[in-house]
Amino acid sequence: MAALRLVFMGTAELSCASLEALADSAEFQLAAVVTQPDRPKGRQLKLQPSPVKQLALKRQLPLLQPERARSEEFLRQIEQINPELIVVAAYGQILPRQLLELPRFGCLNVHTSVLPKYRGAAPIQWAILNDERETGVTIMKMDIGLDTGPILTQSSTLIEAVDTAETLQDRLATMGADLLLKTIPAYVAGTIQPQPQPSEGVSYAPKIKKEDGKVDWTQPARSIWNRVRGLVPWPGAYAFIPDNAGRRLVKIWKANPEEKTGAPGEILHAGRDGIVVACGIHALRILELQPENGRRLSAQDFLCGHSLIPGQHLT
Repeated sequence: MAALRLVFMGTAELSCASLEALADSAEFQLAAVVTQPDRPKGRQLKLQPSPVKQLALKRQLPLLQPERARSEEFLRQIEQINPELIVVAAYGQILPRQLLELPRFGCLNVHTSVLPKYRGAAPIQWAILNDERETGVTIMKMDIGLDTGPILTQSSTLIEAVDTAETLQDRLATMGADLLLKTIPAYVAGTIQPQPQPSEGVSYAPKIKKEDGKVDWTQPARSIWNRVRGLVPWPGAYAFIPDNAGRRLVKIWKANPEEKTGAPGEILHAGRDGIVVACGIHALRILELQPENGRRLSAQDFLCGHSLIPGQHLT
């Protein structure tokens, strides 16, 4: 049987596991990899290729980088390639109807939630922020809505206490790639039929903004703990500590909730075993943190250069 001719569209690190899986399989012919243009990053704003571009170049795969997925030039290119299927994973743009309807088997999306929960840009982060006990991946057939297309297959995983958005993303990326390889042949053969999403249980996961990382110490310790875990590595949960200049921003990398009490934001303890800060309910023990323009440190190392004492407040 001839290999299925497909186009892969992805940009983020999350996309790479699916691209690798497709590239390694003899069942598929990758006619093109589509990713977003190089973007400026870092302090010097140098143009950086996406993780998908780096992988495509490494694997010597045909590469396209349209500025807009709805541009006439790009649509003509895809028409000329004439793929039987388009696979999308964390591409980062809304696809036009013309593109969705172009391949014989349509477009499939690898989405990192159990739809219809957490449609949108940041399902992994919001699952942790909202204290979900489990999440998963969905392979769906795309339509013109925002993650509203019919479902082909799904797989679930527990969210562990040690998980961050980073570790959970890595696990879901692998799960999505494995599920994709199992789903495509069955879908193309007609043994899996797309099923409409349930009308109940719909929720949305909007794009994360930097200000989402600001800690509100009046919140329960568990909620702040979820914010620390859910916003690794960006933007990170952050607060302000007192210093000689007034206050200084610190990013909290690792923490645990504790059953201690005090006024929200009050430092209850500062020692080699952590910095304990009172919350609206209970307290948070900060284990690793990073001062602005500094490096990531254990609480013990941080306190060697920053004097914090019980009774002071974080804001």
